[in-house]
Amino acid sequence: MARKALVTGITGQDGSYLAELLLDEGYKVFGMVRRSSTETIGRIGHIKDRIHFLQADLLDQASLTKALEEAGPDEIYNLAAQSFVPTSWSQPVLTGQITGLGVTRMLEAVRQVCPKARFYQASSSEMFGKVREVPQTEMTAFHPRSPYAVAKTYGHHITVNYRESYGLFTASGILFNHESPRRGLEFVTRKITDGVARIKLGLSDELRLGNLDSQRDWGFAGDYVRAMWLMLQHDQPDNFVVATGKTHSIRDFLDIAFGHADLDWHEYVKQDPRFLRPAEVDQLIGDSSKARRILDWEPTVDFRGLVTMMVDADLKLLGG
Repeated sequence: MARKALVTGITGQDGSYLAELLLDEGYKVFGMVRRSSTETIGRIGHIKDRIHFLQADLLDQASLTKALEEAGPDEIYNLAAQSFVPTSWSQPVLTGQITGLGVTRMLEAVRQVCPKARFYQASSSEMFGKVREVPQTEMTAFHPRSPYAVAKTYGHHITVNYRESYGLFTASGILFNHESPRRGLEFVTRKITDGVARIKLGLSDELRLGNLDSQRDWGFAGDYVRAMWLMLQHDQPDNFVVATGKTHSIRDFLDIAFGHADLDWHEYVKQDPRFLRPAEVDQLIGDSSKARRILDWEPTVDFRGLVTMMVDADLKLLGG
């Protein structure tokens, strides 16, 4: 009999790649979606007929209980969140309710409905914030620098708490930045590759960005969802950092993205103070040696490969 998995946030970047992986592994996949007046399943449009959709919301405890009763899952992947950092400053309470307390609601539903199910929580490298050490490991202290990061830190700790208090199988993946052609246009990486495509095709003549010096450890989302899955196949629930271990600046991203389209970014990029964060996270770089050793996980797409993949996809999308 096929294993059953429930994925919250299935319409997002990670949810779409995870759904593909689970279907390839022979799972019956349930996708939790919020009631919306607009269609939001673009990223999973090609596999939507193979997914069983359930309506529920992380703000509504009863709906989560009902969804779990309906799905009866063996595995639960909690990827849903208010995940855009800038929005977390303009909507800090909502971000806390969804990204933080939403995890508790989900765990409480799991505890009551399907305590034998394995649970994955999507934690974030943003929890490290003003970093205490470089690189960051599972043992590095958190110093979150945005309402989003604070909410994710709560979600992370409550996941560990339910593991230790109730004996639930709850694993937490501390994922560093991971991108793909399916990344939302509001995120800086996709904003850049979309901007490159528009400039190359004559649809735009400039790209406005914030801090060009901030550095991130960027990987490919398809690689990172494989790590999520591996965490729930392991014997013991645990916390794992998932990262490439290499850091790059926004300038590095611009060099490769514009260079791939035979353009010089200095001619088109303008710095705009509107896109600067109230509290910046300067350098994030992850040490994923634990995941590599215990889960036998390795990233397959390098930084240059990721950037050029995204540029090519946006050129194709915009008709180039």
